[in-house]
Amino acid sequence: MSERRPGPRMDRRRLLALGGAFGALATSGIVTSTVLGRRPAVTGGELRSSAALPPAYQVPLPLPRVLAPVAASGGVDRYEITQRETVAEILPGLRTPLWTYGGTFPGPTIEARRGRPVTVTHRNELPVPTVVHLHGGRTPAESDGYPTDLVLPTGWSPGEGHGPGGTGGMDGMGGMGGMDGGEGMADPRAVTTTLTRDYTFPNDQRPAMLWYHDHRMDFTAPAIWRGLAGLYFVRDDAEEALGLPSGPRELPLMIADRAFAADGSLIYPSLDPTLRERPGVTEPYTAGVLADVILVNGAPWPVHEVDTARHRLRLLNGSNARHYELELVCDDGRRLDLVQIGADQGLLTTAVTHRTLPIAPAERYDVVVDFTDVPVGTLVRVRNRLGSGRTRDVLAFRVARRATSDDSRVPAVLSTDLPGWNREDAVRVRDFAFRAGRMNGGHGWLIGGRAFSPSRTDVTVGLDDVEVWRFVADVHHPVHLHLVGFRVLSRGGGKPPLPHDAGLKDTVSLRPGESVEVITRFDGYRGRYLFHCHNAEHEDMGMMANLEVV
Repeated sequence: MSERRPGPRMDRRRLLALGGAFGALATSGIVTSTVLGRRPAVTGGELRSSAALPPAYQVPLPLPRVLAPVAASGGVDRYEITQRETVAEILPGLRTPLWTYGGTFPGPTIEARRGRPVTVTHRNELPVPTVVHLHGGRTPAESDGYPTDLVLPTGWSPGEGHGPGGTGGMDGMGGMGGMDGGEGMADPRAVTTTLTRDYTFPNDQRPAMLWYHDHRMDFTAPAIWRGLAGLYFVRDDAEEALGLPSGPRELPLMIADRAFAADGSLIYPSLDPTLRERPGVTEPYTAGVLADVILVNGAPWPVHEVDTARHRLRLLNGSNARHYELELVCDDGRRLDLVQIGADQGLLTTAVTHRTLPIAPAERYDVVVDFTDVPVGTLVRVRNRLGSGRTRDVLAFRVARRATSDDSRVPAVLSTDLPGWNREDAVRVRDFAFRAGRMNGGHGWLIGGRAFSPSRTDVTVGLDDVEVWRFVADVHHPVHLHLVGFRVLSRGGGKPPLPHDAGLKDTVSLRPGESVEVITRFDGYRGRYLFHCHNAEHEDMGMMANLEVV
């Protein structure tokens, strides 16, 4: 990691030097210069299910239930969620044990209003500690879900399954995050509670679809895999007045891949399946865990009936490591437009039309699809152009009936409140290399050559400072900043952003060998936050860094 005052773009010599450093990682078996040159569609190893898998487009699309507040007083809506084990039928005829928010996968959806705070009391009845992060939330540090701010289950002994300092590390090895040269894992700033914790979200931000998930240090990936993820919407009057598709024509879609054993249980290659002692995955999956079953809202390759009208699709890639490139294809081969109206952090200024849309882990896209001219009876398939075999299929829409009316629209101007930060406003430029490395004799993933440690401050920024950050990748890395949204300024050493980079984002997808520039203002709150790769296996194996807002 490095920083400097604003200056010229990264020159070709410097980019080539970084590329050479990545090529030197060939000995790790994770990346070679040849692989970088070919820009592979995936980073990771794929698990294969042994369960009998259903045909595509037979299971109805479930819609996550909306959680009702338990109280609404003093200008605050209060919710309660119990994290608990359950068993659900995901594959027809089989029972799958899950870790859940409120007994369902995905967890219940929270509908919040802009400017009206929400407090969620989480109760941990799981056998391991947990942490909750509202991904995309402008959240005070004490509620942001820092990886060592644990909610301990009742009866959990201090330090049990936690390594040095009781902070979630690998016993005997100093934790995944501690394998960077001897820095200890003890975190004197960690705030732990037993059984319950209140998380407060001010919702002082643009309307958007966010999501919440577990963020426990070293064990985020398997916890999400087992079911700890749910949706969170921020709404406001201005967005609702635009006339966009709403009600049953607004569909939240959380896409996630999983693999299943013959008995219906989930397969995941944890080194310690209890998730108590040793983090990490077995060797073939250190670059990321992929699977052969595509779930949407927890159902395998589902189908949903629509009428001949515009529909708003709220897309989340909730996969650990799988990237998708989505397209909508009719029976006759015709592709429907994906009209993007929003990004991670809310509405665009104006819509952008795509025929295909790439989406990396943790990214969200808000798109409108118009079924008006599609004949009744047509099956419109959502396909993944990056998949092969069964992973090319995602879900389908069956056009079941003519719409009696459709007064929705996509206005020429969607929003006028996007930040107008300019490069000349930046007080500094920082560079970050996201690459594979060696940690304690094993594979790891590093930012700026260092693995995560909660005891170290990596970057300090001033409250309200505008900065430009430059990321460079060896393989696929979806980079996520906590607290703030950002705009993509350039890709590939100064080239314009791609069409799907429009708007305000909190996660940006770097392709193999690629560089990306983003600009943001670090406003909102002081305190300790994170930035990290959202390939969840990379994150667990060291690819996080601390950000201190002062």
